[in-house]
Amino acid sequence: MRGYGFAEWFRPGEYDRVEAVLPEILASGASHLRTHLSWAEYLAPGGEDWFDWLIPKLGGQIDLLPCVHYTPPSLSRNGRTTGAPKVLKDYADFLDHVLTRHGRHFSHVELWNEPNNLLDWDWRADHDYQLFCEMVGGAAYWVKQRGWKTVLGGSCPFDPLWLDLMGQRGVLEQCDAVGFHGFPGTWDSEEGAWRGWDMHLGEMRAILDRYGAPELWITEAGYSTWRGDQMEQARRFAKVMEAPADRLYWYAWRDLPKTVAVQEGFWFDPRHYHMGAVEAEGQPKLLARLLTDGGLARVREVTHLAAPSLAKAVKPVVITGGSGFIGSNLADSFLNDGHDVIIVDNLSRPGVDQNLRWLADRHGDRVHPMPADLRDESAMRDAIRDAQAVIHLAGQTAVTTSLTAPIDDFEINARGTVNVLEAIRATGREVPIVFASTNKVYGALDDLRMLETDDRYVPADARVRENGIAEDRPLDFCTPYGCSKGVADQYVLDYAKSYGIPSAVLRMSCIYGPRQFGTEDQGWVAHFLIRALMGEAISVYGNGKQVRDILHVSDAVAAYRGVLDNIGRLKGRAFNLGGGVDNSVSLKTVLHEIERVVNHPVPLGFSDWRQGDQFYFVADTALLQREIGWQAKVGWREGLADLARWLRENRSFPETEPTRVRA
Repeated sequence: MRGYGFAEWFRPGEYDRVEAVLPEILASGASHLRTHLSWAEYLAPGGEDWFDWLIPKLGGQIDLLPCVHYTPPSLSRNGRTTGAPKVLKDYADFLDHVLTRHGRHFSHVELWNEPNNLLDWDWRADHDYQLFCEMVGGAAYWVKQRGWKTVLGGSCPFDPLWLDLMGQRGVLEQCDAVGFHGFPGTWDSEEGAWRGWDMHLGEMRAILDRYGAPELWITEAGYSTWRGDQMEQARRFAKVMEAPADRLYWYAWRDLPKTVAVQEGFWFDPRHYHMGAVEAEGQPKLLARLLTDGGLARVREVTHLAAPSLAKAVKPVVITGGSGFIGSNLADSFLNDGHDVIIVDNLSRPGVDQNLRWLADRHGDRVHPMPADLRDESAMRDAIRDAQAVIHLAGQTAVTTSLTAPIDDFEINARGTVNVLEAIRATGREVPIVFASTNKVYGALDDLRMLETDDRYVPADARVRENGIAEDRPLDFCTPYGCSKGVADQYVLDYAKSYGIPSAVLRMSCIYGPRQFGTEDQGWVAHFLIRALMGEAISVYGNGKQVRDILHVSDAVAAYRGVLDNIGRLKGRAFNLGGGVDNSVSLKTVLHEIERVVNHPVPLGFSDWRQGDQFYFVADTALLQREIGWQAKVGWREGLADLARWLRENRSFPETEPTRVRA
């Protein structure tokens, strides 16, 4: 099977970035890496030292392809890096120097990048490409004389006439491979002319066969996730891996930070900053997770699983976030009752692809995956067109993420919810919707006076202490997450008033249980238990005395089903959903129980309180109980043991020795 590689540009001084990215690329199963060796940067102050470090660092661990381009302005005919050098032989001389100094670290060298693109080669001053052909043809000849192989930089967009000109001028006969660049679905300028990998590469191969048949390499292919469609990026990767090329480089491994200017003209284009398989801050997207988890085979498995199959004339239940923790449990419940379910999920969270596989294995073709993001209006309309009901669970779920990326948080939670509501309105039918809100809409509850005991906070107000927080509590949005979910909460309720859509809101406390892949930022009960089973220390923010009412997911599923079954009576209303007073526990209490469940002490570390964290939240669920007869049936200790049992059956954990807990 042909391997794959990544194209990743490193800029002078990015030592830490290289140290972080290279192990990730290797862990993904990539066998080769393409990066640039800028002639202009090499001759700039500090440039030689940078490349003296970079090329051996990369070439010592992976098959490296350096792309040598960009004329030093002082040597350029137009004073820019895109200009032809005043002395064309200078380019060959520089390559000669690079081969002597670093040639032991690579076998091929790429000559220029996108030479028919004005941003990389100023063809206005070389309209017939005579200068380029002389420069590259001479350099290629010399590189081959010295025993290395050459790759001609790929044209972008693909231009068969330009490639044929390279053959007529004798450039192709000096090259061992020719590059091709293609980004179908990302750039509007390419979309209209794109005719598929087979067609374009076949056209390219016909030209190459006339001039000595060098290898055909895809030196850049990619797909931007600027719309949030990570599944589509994985699909595009799987598709290009079937293309008839001798080698593939995917652009890129990591997104670019917004502070980096890519090329003049692209500064404000969001597409250019989301080309990576990993976010700029290091969070893996779906493609990176799948490659690291099981390579190309895993990518193909998941992308095939998530292929839409909506041909049957059914009235499905639509669950946004249906591959998530609560969503997959809800989907399983509906599927067990004979419903078809459309799973709308962008699969951006680790582990959710496993939940989707679990659903498909259990229920076959009644599961209809639709990999889509809430921000994609047309996808929401497609998903909801034939729905009998919608459970809206998808969203950005972490307070910490909302503080670092408030615009994304708003676009997903607030605007994304309006997209779902508008998709329902577009059906012209009264499709019911139940929305997953949060107790964070009540704010930090700073006005509640607390009494501090040895292991927990207790409200001084006897009514709150005995019953919890009721729905008549004033809304007080706090943190961007609380604001975005609160906005969505209110929009869902208003669409019942303004448009007659049967809608209801469940303001959830802490839900836990099987199929949860908890993280430090969201799903803390599962996160604590996973860390304990791994034998790792647990970080506690605050003093651990904060109190939550934790609810087993089976009880949450029953609440959603009950509200939906009674939506005619309950439309336009919000209900608190949590474990209630009987399942109210402090973090310290949960940690002590986890030590008992895993049968060894758990090391703890304490950090400062996080913004917007509540000392106490326990939901008063009396209203839900009165309206639909619902109540929590699974006690928290029983539920914690159930989650531990599921984790042990579905994940591998090391044998751990007892560890002394820091006092």
